[in-house]
Amino acid sequence: MPEGKPLARARRAGRLALALLVLAGIGWIVAHHRSLDAGALAETIAHMPAAPLAFLAIHIVASLIFVPRTMLAVAAGAVFGLWMGTLWAVLGSVLGAVAGFLVARYVNDGVVDLESMKRFGPILQRAERGGWRAVAMLRLVPVIPHTLGNYALGLTRLDLGSYVLGSLLGQLPMTVAGAEFGAAGLSLAAGKADWILPTAVGIAALALSVAVPRLLGRSHKLAIVPPAPPAPSGRDGEA
Repeated sequence: MPEGKPLARARRAGRLALALLVLAGIGWIVAHHRSLDAGALAETIAHMPAAPLAFLAIHIVASLIFVPRTMLAVAAGAVFGLWMGTLWAVLGSVLGAVAGFLVARYVNDGVVDLESMKRFGPILQRAERGGWRAVAMLRLVPVIPHTLGNYALGLTRLDLGSYVLGSLLGQLPMTVAGAEFGAAGLSLAAGKADWILPTAVGIAALALSVAVPRLLGRSHKLAIVPPAPPAPSGRDGEA
């Protein structure tokens, strides 16, 4: 069709523009990373109209440019308190994860082939086969940055539903811990005595995020390692 080439060029230009925009945001974060502060972020969000929606919008953008997810969770707890802070932090973490996943899938569009990635390709292929369980396990690994995980999993053929469920479950402990510690800080700053409950919940969630990967890793081999091939039926040396 005659409009095929212009449409393809427009899509390539859109992918390039989006990639450059994300790279510019990452560059800004790298240049200003020392000024990132959960308290300052919380104060800014608290003075915004429709603060919950503003927080979600900030979380989505921040998830694209390597702003730590735990810092955003702490800010949510400090602004919205114990229960609502947890709710908005969890919702923001999932929306941010979806944004990074979709951006990677749109920008990549077959450019990067997992088979060509000798080091990380096999890991992502196992995650792809493992579905939501594999996504949850990868999310529980604390050394993998939230943004990097979003982009990496966007290169796979995982369906969106499995990705969302796995991200929700895997991100939940650390997100809850951050929000609870933020709520505890808010109570302490206000001179209230109800900081004990969020602190206890935060510590429990933090311990859970450490214990679950170890327990599941022992029993399920991280749930993403494919089963070993069956042993040959014949004896060694037999035809």
